[in-house]
Amino acid sequence: MLLFVEYPKCTTCQRAKKFLDDCGAVYTDRHIKEQNPTADELRTWWKASGLPLKKFFNTSGLQYKALGLKDRLPSMDEEEQLAVLAGDGMLVKRPILVGEDFVLVGFRPDQWEENL
Repeated sequence: MLLFVEYPKCTTCQRAKKFLDDCGAVYTDRHIKEQNPTADELRTWWKASGLPLKKFFNTSGLQYKALGLKDRLPSMDEEEQLAVLAGDGMLVKRPILVGEDFVLVGFRPDQWEENL
């Protein structure tokens, strides 16, 4: 079973959801703003993804800019970064697709197809 973490108003998330539906994927849908990922979930996903933690931040979002995270992140340790991410779902890059043995952040159709 897949977990699809999205913000429904996001056009990229909408494209990713259509992709999943067109592939016939079975998944649980989770609204990132209503059910923000916890620091523990984010830590698990981050480790499983193999990506730098910075890739989990929605760097084009208004909250990211308002909080000045571009300048603050380099001086924050991983636990501080996870706490910030867990504090507001709009700071988290989306969509996130969590599978049994993979975690994909952002929507790249070729990468998603390869993992499905």
